[in-house]
Amino acid sequence: MRGNLLLGIISDTHGLLRPGAVEILQDCDHIVHAGDIGSLEILVLLQAIGPLTAVRGNVDAGGWAQALPETEVVNIGARLLYVLHDLAALDLVPEAAGIHVVISGHSHRPEIVRRNGVLYLNPGSAGPRRFHLPISMAVLEISPEQKTIHPRLINLAD
Repeated sequence: MRGNLLLGIISDTHGLLRPGAVEILQDCDHIVHAGDIGSLEILVLLQAIGPLTAVRGNVDAGGWAQALPETEVVNIGARLLYVLHDLAALDLVPEAAGIHVVISGHSHRPEIVRRNGVLYLNPGSAGPRRFHLPISMAVLEISPEQKTIHPRLINLAD
């Protein structure tokens, strides 16, 4: 059986894919982008790195963005991840739906919180700096055998 799975979690790139993020994502088994991608070019670059799940954010407009779902459920390592851009738009009860991780962006504030047995992860913004918020992303290490999930925030500041 295969070892642990590593997921790269990124959000709010707003058209900027930093070299530090690319370096981290190259070691990942799957990439999740939680919206505000900014351009089709970012999706193309991420897809060239590896398998990608992406959702549409509030700044994603145009034909390329309309093809993206607003939410997505991803099954990785026997764990269900629910991906959306704005956590305020969450329209289900994750623990009742069997969701293990809720991934969102939008606020640009990195955060890892556990509620009712569900991990809520916001990787922060990996794109242009806004206000005094950090530039960040996250990785999730999933152990299919032990059924554990270990999140880690990564500071991408230059």
